[in-house]
Amino acid sequence: MELLLVEDNLGDVGLIREALSSCEARAELRVARDGIDALSQLEPAADGARPELILLDLNLPRMDGRELLARLKSHPELRKIPVVVFTSSNAPGDVAKAYALHANCYLVKPPDLAGIERVVSLINEFWMKTVRLP
Repeated sequence: MELLLVEDNLGDVGLIREALSSCEARAELRVARDGIDALSQLEPAADGARPELILLDLNLPRMDGRELLARLKSHPELRKIPVVVFTSSNAPGDVAKAYALHANCYLVKPPDLAGIERVVSLINEFWMKTVRLP
């Protein structure tokens, strides 16, 4: 499975990469540093392939996660890709806005590696092993 992580914090990228490795996720991880970078990476490859799942932080430079989510879910091809909001914000307004923009789920990043490993393992189990994606 190809996974696109949209995250500007290199420390979080490293933790998520480590957590994917520790739960033996069979995922090829691509990283975009902001919404603009993510959109460019979502252009179809020569074979038409795109990531099968997007992990999206909300607080990003240039184009934040909310704007990217709105663009993804309004695009006829990209709206099919499940988007898991994975952010540090626990604000009820952010949660409500993400779901209003059609996020597939909203997860708050735990503050430590053990917590991130637990959540990434759950993401792996559900999105990469249990759910059948298009």
